[in-house]
Amino acid sequence: FKCLNCFLYMCLMKDSMENIILCHGGVGSKERPLDDMKGIAEKAYSKNPLDSVVNAVVIMEDDPRFNAGTGSVIRIDGSVQMDAAVSIPGKFGSVIGIENVKNPVLVARDVMEKTPHIILSGSGAVQFARKLGYGEYDPKTERTISQYSKMVEALKKETTDNRYKIFKELIRNGIIDEPHDTVGAVARIDGKFAAAVSTGGASPMMRGRVGDVPIPGAGIFCGEKGAVVATGIGEEIAKRVLCHRIYERINTDKLENILREEIEYFGENLAGVIAVSHDEHAFFSNGSMGTDMFKIKV
Repeated sequence: FKCLNCFLYMCLMKDSMENIILCHGGVGSKERPLDDMKGIAEKAYSKNPLDSVVNAVVIMEDDPRFNAGTGSVIRIDGSVQMDAAVSIPGKFGSVIGIENVKNPVLVARDVMEKTPHIILSGSGAVQFARKLGYGEYDPKTERTISQYSKMVEALKKETTDNRYKIFKELIRNGIIDEPHDTVGAVARIDGKFAAAVSTGGASPMMRGRVGDVPIPGAGIFCGEKGAVVATGIGEEIAKRVLCHRIYERINTDKLENILREEIEYFGENLAGVIAVSHDEHAFFSNGSMGTDMFKIKV
């Protein structure tokens, strides 16, 4: 296991006098040079922490190179179902399996701010989005359509029913890319925290599959101590309730050490995390993970 090999240095000192936004483009994102991440955090920055993280995720949802919003992977049945979530201390909103919208993270924010609920799923999430004026949008791209065709042909030839064995074989044969299954951001602005995540899932997957992203405490958690966002194999992250585990450990050790220890648990299963607390920020993964950060003195 290793720290991320990227232009962003690991901060090992107190940085509580700085506002910060930290974002990632998914663990396993080898196809995108790290320089592709440059500027996202700075463009997204706002004096409102929730605006900052949502802005960052929208930028990545609109970029077809990311597996979120436009460019989301296609499921085995040919559909595109997306998950997204946002959180600030004491509040949470997410959408599960939403279809035919451009920016799922914006709908997740509306769930948090405009409904008495914390999660909307499937057709209910789509109906809610339409009533708020979100138009029809097809997130498929030439790249994802090509990947889907190759995946379907490969799955027809596969005899095992072990999803992870199939998954690794498809990657090894170059039929699908390594998973870069989530984009996300965390922010600390004037001592306040926010987090946001969005994903098209992890191919191959059945219609209706849900990973860690829209589950509070699994792929995202934000509270008075800080904000944490995860990326990787969603089933494994959700079973460990990774982000809440990390959040509960904040202030018990250096944040970098906490992230390293939690990620080492995953073994060969890809996982990565970004996090901020009142005094620190850190990121760690067991695979390549494009990241970007913007800091400003206050």
